[in-house]
Amino acid sequence: MDVEVTSKLRNAGYVTVEAVAVTLPREIVEKTELEFDAVLDIQEAARKLFTVDFKTAKEAYEQKKMHRCRTGSVKLDGILGGGMETQALTELIGQYGSGKTQICLTLSVTAQLPFEKGGLEGNVAFIDTEGTFTPERVYQIAAKMGLDPAEAANNILTARAYNSSHQCLLIDHLFKVCPENKVKLIVVDSMISHFRGEYVGREALSERQQHLNEYLHKLIRLSEAYNLAVVITNQVISNPAQFWGNPENPTGGHVMAHAYTHRVYLLRGSKGVRLARIIDSPYLPEESAKFLITERGIEDAPEDSKADDGEEA
Repeated sequence: MDVEVTSKLRNAGYVTVEAVAVTLPREIVEKTELEFDAVLDIQEAARKLFTVDFKTAKEAYEQKKMHRCRTGSVKLDGILGGGMETQALTELIGQYGSGKTQICLTLSVTAQLPFEKGGLEGNVAFIDTEGTFTPERVYQIAAKMGLDPAEAANNILTARAYNSSHQCLLIDHLFKVCPENKVKLIVVDSMISHFRGEYVGREALSERQQHLNEYLHKLIRLSEAYNLAVVITNQVISNPAQFWGNPENPTGGHVMAHAYTHRVYLLRGSKGVRLARIIDSPYLPEESAKFLITERGIEDAPEDSKADDGEEA
């Protein structure tokens, strides 16, 4: 590959073989102005280095170098199979105050820990779309964990997304930011907020879903290419016509539902207790766990605590 082509790829944000291998060809063409056939040749060479080919399920199982990031709650980690999984998208769904952001802030600290302590030995990229990222909380959680708060905060790259276009641009930049800054956890809090506010009415629904689908799949490619964990929060919408069961459903429709590896529903109970329930996963059972939000971040709730309006979990 000549210097000019390499320069164009790097300037467009494709700084690793993995990024080139997993990106859509038309996207590389648009950002680099290279010829389509040339991009296909480059990607073919990149995929040979990246080993993108058929393999047996046994080989895939043995080669998967997946890690897990602990949340701070042993019980929550238990229903997650040990923590937030790399090479996967995990969705946290719930009302305001259910604990979504608090879990993300705790993970932003624990992800920096060594593997043997339940971390990912890496830094964090946190995209904040609702103005809920609070550095003071990061300092507090890190201090309570016995870490240097300033050092922990310095290892978290945060960006405030002010609209859906800005949010998409930030996700595009992650293909360069992650390998250059050893990012092992990406948080998007929340994915849907700007899209709900900007794409209003049924006539805009198709366009909204297409954009969501495109950028959710970019996050999937990031997680797999760089073996990192992606945690995304989602809001709920109430169906007034539903008389039985829980009338609140995750926003984003089928596009959001199909993109995630694990979906976790959070409920706010009495006396500060929260309930987390696995509602969809390829292999995790639909189990529940109670947790508390404390100065340390996320911790286990007592066994006899109430999870939902005085009802035991």
